[in-house]
Amino acid sequence: MGPSFEKGVPLPTQKAVVAAPAGLHARSAAVFVRAVTDTGLPVTIGRPGAAKVDAGSLLQVMTADFRQGCEVELSVNETGREDTLKREQAANALRELGLLLESQGAG
Repeated sequence: MGPSFEKGVPLPTQKAVVAAPAGLHARSAAVFVRAVTDTGLPVTIGRPGAAKVDAGSLLQVMTADFRQGCEVELSVNETGREDTLKREQAANALRELGLLLESQGAG
């Protein structure tokens, strides 16, 4: 079952496991942040159940200390809540970012 897009329902999220040997630090963080920026979406990243940080901020991502093997949750802020097409684009972007983290493409 895909994400629900009814008004008032949270925007899609994507879980991923950081695969880069160094975690999201230095080069891997820069590659990830660049990919987030390229989406044009207000993406956040955090450990499930913990505070999220701006995934488009290299400083915030590096400071959050996402190490190899760390499960993270990607989400998009309120933008596009009423626009189904934007929410579908957000879900696709989050899926791609999750794949990047899990493929060591960010490492």
